[in-house]
Amino acid sequence: MIHYDLHCSQDHAFDGWFKDSAAFERLAKRGLLECPHCGDAKVERALMRPAVAKREALPVPVPAPQPSAPPAAVAGGPMPAHMRAMLQHMRAEVEKHCDYVGPQFAEEARKIHRGESDKRSIYGETSPEQAEALADEGIEVSRIPWVPRADG
Repeated sequence: MIHYDLHCSQDHAFDGWFKDSAAFERLAKRGLLECPHCGDAKVERALMRPAVAKREALPVPVPAPQPSAPPAAVAGGPMPAHMRAMLQHMRAEVEKHCDYVGPQFAEEARKIHRGESDKRSIYGETSPEQAEALADEGIEVSRIPWVPRADG
């Protein structure tokens, strides 16, 4: 995973995690990235300062936090509690307002896109290849991390 500082054409700053730099380029070229502040799809990498260690500086060991329950994995360490709570809230909203279509997600998204099925918000499972094919067909999809429900 690679972390980038990003900004939109409205100069809002935010960050994003990507599989690699090619993944960022592919998503940006297709307009599949958007600013979380204003929804602008013109997203670019911001200038990032490199992390340069001073020769005389020695690393100071910092003990890792000991969570009571194993958190979901995040590149670089355990997922912060506020992020997990936000993702749990997002999951609850998706489940409340969208229809679950399971592994038929790609098929149902195409039917909705072609007008063969009622227009509605759906969620389900799909492979990365299927999601990329949908994007190539101009069908807007989003992938979100699916964390365990807050209520257990």
